[in-house]
Amino acid sequence: MPSLEETKAIAEAGFIYGLPIVMNYAVMYEYAVDKNSGQFKAPFNQIKNEARVFTYKDTAVITANSDTPYSFAWLDLRAEPIVLSVPGVEKDRYYSVMLEDGNTFIDGYIGSRATGNEAGDYMVVGPDWKGEKPPGIKKVFRATTQFTLVGYRTQLFNPEDMPNVVKIQSGYQVQPLSAYLKQPPPPSAPKIDFPKIDKELAKTNFFEYLDFALQFAPSGPEEKEIRAKLAKIGIGPHKTFDFKELSPEHKAQIVLGMKEGEAKIKQYLEDGQEVVNGWGMLNLFGNRGFFNGDWLKRAAGAQGGIYGNEVKEAAYPITKTLANGEILDGSKHKYKLTFPAGQFPPVNAFWSVTMYDGKTQLLIKNPINRYLINSPMLPTMKKNADGSLTLYIQKDSPGADKESNWLPAPDGSIYLVMRLYWPKETPPSILPVGQGTWKPPSIEIVN
Repeated sequence: MPSLEETKAIAEAGFIYGLPIVMNYAVMYEYAVDKNSGQFKAPFNQIKNEARVFTYKDTAVITANSDTPYSFAWLDLRAEPIVLSVPGVEKDRYYSVMLEDGNTFIDGYIGSRATGNEAGDYMVVGPDWKGEKPPGIKKVFRATTQFTLVGYRTQLFNPEDMPNVVKIQSGYQVQPLSAYLKQPPPPSAPKIDFPKIDKELAKTNFFEYLDFALQFAPSGPEEKEIRAKLAKIGIGPHKTFDFKELSPEHKAQIVLGMKEGEAKIKQYLEDGQEVVNGWGMLNLFGNRGFFNGDWLKRAAGAQGGIYGNEVKEAAYPITKTLANGEILDGSKHKYKLTFPAGQFPPVNAFWSVTMYDGKTQLLIKNPINRYLINSPMLPTMKKNADGSLTLYIQKDSPGADKESNWLPAPDGSIYLVMRLYWPKETPPSILPVGQGTWKPPSIEIVN
């Protein structure tokens, strides 16, 4: 058994390594396993389309986007691969299908940027799959774990556009490879007794959940070291004894180690941001190669907003402050954000600015049911004489003549998220994040 000192060090490293895996398991359990969770979407290998955008009533996921109605499918890849079919989508509508596995590695994208807007069939396979790509399949995506999430985002131009989004969503198909090939299915994978999880249990039984999840995640070469450490305290497939057999002294060190791991993740999120004109930007999401064993970066991404996009798919400038660091507060000030003429966020798809409550990071209830301002709304907005565009960020209406440009704010602290979908890669560009030639403009106090 390792010493108390070593146990604490392993717990700290293990918490940082395991946090995204356990967070992802908790979402999977709510969405695909527990039919009574209140957040259940659909069983494994079935799609659930959300034929609406998120509002202040949605509280399961913080900083949910309200631009692109979601669809979700959780895949169980143990028995056989799964085929994802997408319909043709009109040229000017952005959509993306993100494949993110139990390691929170993004294994690839289907959609406007990655594969174009034509119809197609794609195959997702598990880490151990060996086989040939069947005819008709455009591309094979390999997940690093046996369970993986498919997250669909379909652009909505305005509320009246929803029936068109629903039509596209009905064309998203998810089926086992055997059904696609019209062949008899292979034997089913063994039934799993998934351990119940909630926010409290995730804290108290953290390492038991990690132990459970790792059986579906074959180790990558960059994981050898951390897996060997975890095995020393009874976690993972090659463990040397049972975690529950640890002495009370060892368990106390594990709690301390987890706390220190948590503090390191928080610090990384604060220090890891590139701040431009008061807007913070992070680059924390990607595939196995992107992280390359940097478990702190991976944990910070999950903590900051699990299931975020790679920057080439979407960049997210965020702020709670003015450029000088003063906290944005709708109960104290009115604010404005002005894009100079011809200097809107440079994107191939579209951009938006969404308002959240600074404390909860949830959308806020407001008199005009407007949670964001985005580029499809530009024709209905008023430009200034010099061609620039000013957004009015305040809790009360700026008056009938300016209401088209009003982004309602809470009566308290403000959290703003800019989203740039499919950012341009040639100047002016927000990429590389924080060093690009395009910079988000500063927020200014009006009064």
